Amino acid sequence: MRLLDEAWEGGISFFDSAEMYPVPQEASSAGRSEEIVGEWLRLRGRPRDAVRLSTKVCGPGDMEWIRGGPTRLDAKAIESALEGSLRRMQVDYVDYLHLHWPDRYVPMFGELNYDVGRRYPAVPLEEQLEALQRAVSAGKVRHAALSNE
Repeated sequence: MRLLDEAWEGGISFFDSAEMYPVPQEASSAGRSEEIVGEWLRLRGRPRDAVRLSTKVCGPGDMEWIRGGPTRLDAKAIESALEGSLRRMQVDYVDYLHLHWPDRYVPMFGELNYDVGRRYPAVPLEEQLEALQRAVSAGKVRHAALSNE
């Protein structure tokens, strides 16, 4: 809370998070950064429109503690992740919702080489964009974004 207070007092009003943060990622702390930002907003009575919140939806990975272990970055996963983030941050909308990484094999977390044998069919980008557009149209997201790509 003190760090967020100091950032705010220093003129910072943009706060970035993700459903998997903090890192290193583990079950006991997943989503905790979103919870802390939400608690800070509530306890300090910050006007929601004075703060810019950014969060990210995890793509496929080996994190069983996040939505049962994301296997696809499809519309259902995007919608579920967004609802969880809104709940943890105790807000009605986020300013930026990022797809954290793509729904396709990419070397990540220290991998240096591309392994052709690990490729798999990806969720169509159109499905992902349509899910993001529905979230924007519903007023739950102001801007869709892409991270790590």
